[in-house]
Amino acid sequence: MAEYLSSTFSNQEEDSEEEPKLKYERLSNGVTEILQKDAASCMTVHDKFLALGTHFGKVFLLDIQGNVTQKFEISSVKINQISLDESGEHVGICSEDGKVQVFGLYTREGFHENFDCPIKVVAVHPQFTRSNYKQFVTGGNKLLLYERNWLNRWKTSVLHEGEGSITNIQWRANLIAWSNNVGVKIYDIGTKQRITNVLRDNVSLRPDMYPCSLCWKDNATLIVGWGKSIKICVVKERNPTEMRDLPSRYVEIVSAFETEFFISGLAPLADQLVTLYFVKENSEHMDEEFRARPRLDIIQTLPESCEEISSDALTVRNFQDNECRDYRLEHSEGESLFYIISPKDIVVAKERDQDDHIDWLLEKKKYEEALMAAEISFKNIKRHDVQKIGMAYINHLVEKGDYDSAARKCQKVLGKNMDLWENEVYRFKTIGQLKAISQYLPRGDLRLRPAIYEMILHEFLKTDYEGFATLIREWPGELYNNMAIVQAVSDHLKRDPTNRTLLTTLAELYTYDQRYDKALEIYLKLRHKDVYQLIHKHNLFASIEDKIVLLMDFDKEKAVDMLLDNEDKISTDRVVEELADRPELLHVYLHKLFKRDHHKGQKYHERQIGLYAEYDRPNLLPFLRDSTHCPLEKALEVCQQRNFVEETVFLLSRMGNCRRALQMIMEELEDVDKAIEFAKEQDDAELWEDLISYSIDKPPFITGLLNNIGTHVDPILLIHRIKEGMEIPNLRDSLVKILQDYNLQILLREGCKKILVADSLSLLQKMHRTQMRGVRVDEENICESCHATILPSDMAKPFNVVVFHCRHMFHKECLPSSGTIPGVQFCNICSAKRRGPGGGILEMKK
Repeated sequence: MAEYLSSTFSNQEEDSEEEPKLKYERLSNGVTEILQKDAASCMTVHDKFLALGTHFGKVFLLDIQGNVTQKFEISSVKINQISLDESGEHVGICSEDGKVQVFGLYTREGFHENFDCPIKVVAVHPQFTRSNYKQFVTGGNKLLLYERNWLNRWKTSVLHEGEGSITNIQWRANLIAWSNNVGVKIYDIGTKQRITNVLRDNVSLRPDMYPCSLCWKDNATLIVGWGKSIKICVVKERNPTEMRDLPSRYVEIVSAFETEFFISGLAPLADQLVTLYFVKENSEHMDEEFRARPRLDIIQTLPESCEEISSDALTVRNFQDNECRDYRLEHSEGESLFYIISPKDIVVAKERDQDDHIDWLLEKKKYEEALMAAEISFKNIKRHDVQKIGMAYINHLVEKGDYDSAARKCQKVLGKNMDLWENEVYRFKTIGQLKAISQYLPRGDLRLRPAIYEMILHEFLKTDYEGFATLIREWPGELYNNMAIVQAVSDHLKRDPTNRTLLTTLAELYTYDQRYDKALEIYLKLRHKDVYQLIHKHNLFASIEDKIVLLMDFDKEKAVDMLLDNEDKISTDRVVEELADRPELLHVYLHKLFKRDHHKGQKYHERQIGLYAEYDRPNLLPFLRDSTHCPLEKALEVCQQRNFVEETVFLLSRMGNCRRALQMIMEELEDVDKAIEFAKEQDDAELWEDLISYSIDKPPFITGLLNNIGTHVDPILLIHRIKEGMEIPNLRDSLVKILQDYNLQILLREGCKKILVADSLSLLQKMHRTQMRGVRVDEENICESCHATILPSDMAKPFNVVVFHCRHMFHKECLPSSGTIPGVQFCNICSAKRRGPGGGILEMKK
């Protein structure tokens, strides 16, 4: 295990400041040679050694460095499982060709058997060394328990069968957990009872491609991972009073949650969980998925979810070719070692110790934290020696010429000691490295004397204008005498009056000194992007009324947005006045004003017609459509002068001269589709007649009409007027389309008729049901004719009442004559309402 994996793993964020929880090494030496010729199929870990099985049927015993100590030729095909007892003295092996061997490593006596089906798993009793625990189980199509009796013979018992192939077995103390195609079960070897059945969640996944992962956290806690699901199961003792015929133990699932990726292995780590994930990701260039590097995560389990503690992506060899079933995770409980097994690579993960922590801090340039960690780790370093150590480290860095690191170290080591700070500044001045320490000087509540900062600024001003500008931006203005620095910059500008860096810095100094007019003047001269921020932040709109053209020459979009956002400070009329001599800029301003509000600049709409025509024709037609204040005659004159056909057509149609508009479309645009569309919009029979008349001697136009006229005008009118012998392109297709349109209309009418009949019948039935309902008549109802109570006071006497469907009620003797239709009586009140005013009186007279 000599190869440290500096690049084999990476955190999800490679530049993350979070320290890794694990470190990785590749198992090499003898393993490297084995995997060059063969492939790993399984491995079992013991505190003393490792047992590796291969696809070519060999089993190798290795030391923890990966050196081969023993080799067994078991089969010619894949070794499926290796099981060790707690002492590491006995081993169980099974292979794909049905061979099962259980024997002592120090004696060859044991069990050897060949089955007629593949044996996927084998597990020996953890206490197999003891004579009364000579037991092991195998898993193929059924789960078999083998026990050696007092005659030294092996007795076989079937623990379970009938639910597909057994894929995993984990034996802990008296509990045997196994998985098959249906789920996970636990068997109590002491009471000979099966105590649980945990069903598989991801039933859509093939169990042979995404096998179940099992591991015991302790003698009572089983962790189950399958597909993307993890369950933590706790075996508990049942209350004796509740037993009846139930097993003495039961299982409670204390946590169940889904993961992002497919689970290839599980292992406990204190109260946390180590998970090995098989990862598939979508390709950037193709829709198909590809296999990514497997991930080893440490998670904290919660009842219904988990919290990620760390995550590492592992670059194991040939990971692009591996499936989920090709990975395994084995662990050594004694040393918290985790082995990631794949066909061509074995990687070992272990927890990082304090030395690793300090190395990581140094690697990340966290010298202060490294020193603190060393102080905690090595008790001989006392707290009052920290500054001494720090100063020694600074001196070492200065001697090496690493001035930047030395200056950075000053922040931690010098702290709030201003005397030490000033001493260091003068030392850096002596060695010509004031620039190195400048960015680390105190600039908060604790500060050095102004002369210190001014000394550094003067040093930059002599040799580095950009560095000087950076300090001016970063340092608060109260650190130094602002006027003295302004004078120094002005002196340098006399020698170099066009230097942009110096001019920009001078503007910033003026801004800090609240001399905004001078700063604005410099920014405008430089066409600097900060000019808009300066104007807005310090409300300098009064100062820019005569500088609008300059601002727009610099950046039209920003300038217009600023002017429109502050119309209360600079009016539209003022802006238009300033831009009168620059019509191209005036158009940009008025166009944006119109986009914001169609009515604000209405008095300029007539002027905008010419501006759009001159500078922005694509937006002229949208402007004409949206503006309600634009003089149409003026717009028509401009468009006709410039021969803008589309705009002229729109204006003519808007002014009511549709026939002239249609004529222009046909004669000047020669666009039959546009002409037809125009005629459809206007829906005017005379326009259709004009269109037909114009098109009648133009075959392409006739084709267009035949294709589109069917639903608006009777196509017979057009067909009758076509001259005999005229050759019309695609005539057959056009006639077919006319017939199809006609058929469609007929179908639509028939469909509407069916719907109408169905609706009428439904409404008639609804009305009939409504009219058949009873009507409540009580003492509160009155006769609509005599206005007396409808029910007599003496209900014993016979009486007749007439109730209409309109809910009007009459005594029979109060009803007028039946009317014109014999035997049919109508409510005279409702009849009078239909006839109009006075009808009721006439009815009553009758």
